[in-house]
Amino acid sequence: MEANKILSADFLDILFEGRNKEYGAYDLRRTYNKRIGMALIITFGIFLVILIGSVIAKSIKTTDSTKDLVVKDVSLEKAPDEAKPPPPPPPPKLPPPPPIKTIAFTPPKVVKDEEVIKPPPEVKQIEEAHIDVKTQEGAKDVGVVAPPTEEKGTAVVEAPPKKAEDEDKVFTKVEIEAIFPGGEAGWNRYVKKAIEANIDELTEAGESGTCRIRFIVDKEGAVSDVEALTMKSSKLAEIAVNVIRKGPHWTPAQQNGRYVKAYREQPITFTIADQ
Repeated sequence: MEANKILSADFLDILFEGRNKEYGAYDLRRTYNKRIGMALIITFGIFLVILIGSVIAKSIKTTDSTKDLVVKDVSLEKAPDEAKPPPPPPPPKLPPPPPIKTIAFTPPKVVKDEEVIKPPPEVKQIEEAHIDVKTQEGAKDVGVVAPPTEEKGTAVVEAPPKKAEDEDKVFTKVEIEAIFPGGEAGWNRYVKKAIEANIDELTEAGESGTCRIRFIVDKEGAVSDVEALTMKSSKLAEIAVNVIRKGPHWTPAQQNGRYVKAYREQPITFTIADQ
């Protein structure tokens, strides 16, 4: 390329100087901007066509749905009243009992025969009639009870009132008997200690045996009414009564899940060892 044409020549002409411009690369570079512009125009045109088409389709759909929508007024009708069931028939009326023959009661009065105005009824008439304040004709009184008259009510039978249980009642038999503190082992230790404290008096009395003591344990466990059932008036009975009366509170007896006042029997045995 001549030097005076370099300044006015295009970059592509300088780049492809001495090369085959008809191969294709030169033409592609030369028309690049034009092709890019055409692509943008075509793309924008397609987007515009799609946008316009969607707007038109939406408007047509809205118009059609508006035409098809028909609003009708709804009127509410009153529901027919349900037919009430007929009332039950009244119960049959019982016929009244037939009148009973009655004879008026005449108080006895002692008078002379010529002063009698109306004689008293005979015994046979009295047996066939009912004594009343007036005399009337009717069926003979044969001792049959007249049928009961009909009574209207609620047909509810009231339960008999429940008797309140006496709080001070002393039970003889209970579900769970009163227990000494510490159970059977605690009772044996307590009795052994009491026997050892009075061993001299018991040995001097020379009485062996088993003394049964009966007493009452209240709801708080306190002991009262202590008495000997066997070996009464013996030294063992005296000591046994004092041992229980002066002893600690017991665990009270139980009945129906609650503490109650109940009797309790407890044996105390003393044996004199052979010398």
